[in-house]
Amino acid sequence: MSQSSVEPITKPGIDNLKKAQNTAEGIVKGNAEALTSSGHASSAALQELTKAYQDLAAKNAANLSAAIQALSAVKTPAEFLTVQQKLLTDGVEAVVADSQTIAKLTIAVFTAAFEPVKAQIEALQKVAVKPAA
Repeated sequence: MSQSSVEPITKPGIDNLKKAQNTAEGIVKGNAEALTSSGHASSAALQELTKAYQDLAAKNAANLSAAIQALSAVKTPAEFLTVQQKLLTDGVEAVVADSQTIAKLTIAVFTAAFEPVKAQIEALQKVAVKPAA
């Protein structure tokens, strides 16, 4: 067979391979960009979460110190019960508020980490269902 008679047979196959290679390169590049973006976003969100935990620990230490001082300053059993009840009420309110804050930040960490990957998966799904031209 001559080269001119083989070319009409092989050219469509070669063209399809080139298209597939370009698509694969785009997918790999998109995956790498998504993972890089995910890493940067989750790192920043994790730093914010770590700072929130540090702030919470400092606040709790200050609250404990203030509670000890308040309890040590009481003069009567009735006053002790009043102060203790107030400290318990304030403590429960603080725990609820702090838990909500930490939960929101934790959700933000996971959202930041997975959003670029999710977007890449959605883009790949669009490519996968796209009709061949």
